[in-house]
Amino acid sequence: MNVDFSIEDVVKKRYSVRNYKGREIEPTKRKAIESFIDSLDNPFGNKVNFHYLDDKDIKNKEKLGTYGVIKGSKQYIGTTIKLEPMALEALGYELEAVVLYLEHLGLGTCWLGGTFDREGFADAMKIKEGELFPIITPYGYAAATKHEKEIEMRIMIQADKRKDWNQLFYKNDFKSPLTSEEAGSLAFPLEMVRLAPSASNKQPWRILLKDGDFHFYEYKEPGYSDRFPYDIQSVDMGIAAAHFDFSLKEKGIKGHFNTTSKPELKLSENMEYAFSWIRE
Repeated sequence: MNVDFSIEDVVKKRYSVRNYKGREIEPTKRKAIESFIDSLDNPFGNKVNFHYLDDKDIKNKEKLGTYGVIKGSKQYIGTTIKLEPMALEALGYELEAVVLYLEHLGLGTCWLGGTFDREGFADAMKIKEGELFPIITPYGYAAATKHEKEIEMRIMIQADKRKDWNQLFYKNDFKSPLTSEEAGSLAFPLEMVRLAPSASNKQPWRILLKDGDFHFYEYKEPGYSDRFPYDIQSVDMGIAAAHFDFSLKEKGIKGHFNTTSKPELKLSENMEYAFSWIRE
């Protein structure tokens, strides 16, 4: 996978698009998107499957729905995995790579994990039995204006706001916030994580700098994932890993992820270790 565009530019420019133009996506862009998806990988080693859906190929359009959240979209990308350790994180990592690439191409997207007719889309995308189908995204050219429900949703989740550094990043323990000055050359990747999208803008990632390595933890919002047979916020952790990793590579900083470097720490309720990034 080759991320050959400015991470900062696309991260700062992108927003969730819920209202789309009818404009067709050019064949050259479609081909570029498929080639990019074919090249994807992730640091966790899990297989992520991608599925395409075009409006003109849908026979029973009335069966597909997004509960009024998405309007005007003619194309969707879906993702499936086998439910196993780190698979949801792998999905978040790879699909966020696609989302950022689509933004680079001038195309809008919107993560959908709960507000879509899963059964209808699974049938239209020919999802195989036994595959977990957690997330889809529409994609296309954004309309000039936002629809009423979109505006309401953005206000409700405070879509343009992000937590401050002292709520997300720490050193040695979770009582000592990490400053950007202390982060040094890693301040940029951390800031790109801070700006990342997440389900309902919950921003569940908490990152701890200890002995030169960065350890990612998930703050599990009580009750948030209860309506799913999996932890939907694990996908957000994969998104955070993507922003961190792509930013590091852009700056030429080498390291690798693992799940075996968990620090010995007493954690507060609802906090859970996810993975670590080890500098090389």
